[in-house]
Amino acid sequence: MNIAEMQDKFFSKRAKTLLHHPQGMGNYFTFKSAIDILGLNWDDLLPNGVYNVTGDGYYDMGYMANHIGPPDSAIKAFKEHATRAEMAVYPPDCLPELKALVAEHKFGRKLGPDFTVMGVEGAQGGIGYTYMTYLGEGDEVIVTDPAYFHFVPAAEACGASVKAIKLGKHNGYKLDPKEVEAAITPKTKMIVVCDPINPFGVVATKEELLAIADIARKNNIVIFNNVTHNTHQTDPSAKQIPMASLHTPETPMDHVISVSGISKGYGMPALRVGFMAGHPGLLRGTFLIKMEITKIHINYEGQYAALAAMQDHDYIEKSTEIIRRNYKHIEETVAKTDGVTIPVKPQYGFCMIIDISGTGVSAQEISTALLKYKIATITGDGLGDVGATEYIRLNYSHPDIKCFELFREALPKAIKDAQTGMYKDGVIKFFEGIGSDRGNEIVKQLKAK
Repeated sequence: MNIAEMQDKFFSKRAKTLLHHPQGMGNYFTFKSAIDILGLNWDDLLPNGVYNVTGDGYYDMGYMANHIGPPDSAIKAFKEHATRAEMAVYPPDCLPELKALVAEHKFGRKLGPDFTVMGVEGAQGGIGYTYMTYLGEGDEVIVTDPAYFHFVPAAEACGASVKAIKLGKHNGYKLDPKEVEAAITPKTKMIVVCDPINPFGVVATKEELLAIADIARKNNIVIFNNVTHNTHQTDPSAKQIPMASLHTPETPMDHVISVSGISKGYGMPALRVGFMAGHPGLLRGTFLIKMEITKIHINYEGQYAALAAMQDHDYIEKSTEIIRRNYKHIEETVAKTDGVTIPVKPQYGFCMIIDISGTGVSAQEISTALLKYKIATITGDGLGDVGATEYIRLNYSHPDIKCFELFREALPKAIKDAQTGMYKDGVIKFFEGIGSDRGNEIVKQLKAK
């Protein structure tokens, strides 16, 4: 058998679901795809196999690592607990003091008989465990389009099907309760409420959250509330509200599973520390699945680092100032650049979308050209059908203003290069090699131009 035949023979249904999925890792366009098109050396941009671009002179505005990095208090706490004794034991699921802090600080609710927190391997681990616990064959999940890369493929790998609500100006680039209610069928099992929403960074109002929670409660649907990006307030006038915090006897939130982590807010993705929260009875299923699959608790030293970071208010204040400065710089750059717009101003976090549809070329061609000028970005096809060739997602967390000065110089140059058509064949070849339905549609669009 050749490799393709072996994949067909040996892969599980779950793996086959992801093999050519448009949002499966490696199947959507990123700066890594551009590396090959430009003929660059991977080791020069991604030394030691890291996921983020760290090569000399390059700036990563693609993957959602917090480039500000961790607070000094977290590093100090990590070092203090990197002892022989603490490395020689299986760690606790979640330190009691950390569990209590996370409950209130990230989810806005106190621990009690009807609410608890458990540790998972980053917010990403929380996504996987949530889906594995609550989804099965034949279930339907309501998600947005566009959405975070892994919301759709992970659900489908569990046997569920996805009903996507398209985001745009008409609904403020976030879930509209009326659209959510209209999407519900007898098979609906889960509603994914990513708030702040990746990739736009906008947040839902209290009224919208209560309405969605009420709709789900009446229809016996579980809500997955991902609040990963709620640490940094880009827009001082905005207020993000965790759904768990809305729990009252009149509006119970026992059907809400909440997830967060320390990668985005506190710049520590390497530690793989995250949290799930909800009713102990519902988290019992997650605990059992987690123990049978990984059997280990989250990084012990990392838990102490997280504890220190969440109490470092000076760090949050200073890092928020950096993020606000950077967004303003990008806003000014876009205003100076023909054919580029910002669909909606981000309110929280440090991810945003620029729409390049007015340039007459694809996001993938511009992204390739941007890497030529040492700016790494990710395009919209990894986030959904909406904006697949029009959107570029930007990470604006880098502490060095030179990143954004270079982006200002690079963007018009990249557009001009892309308009020559010099990268079209390389982009087409990439998607033809993947063979996904979304990629094939992009190939048709590019060949028609």
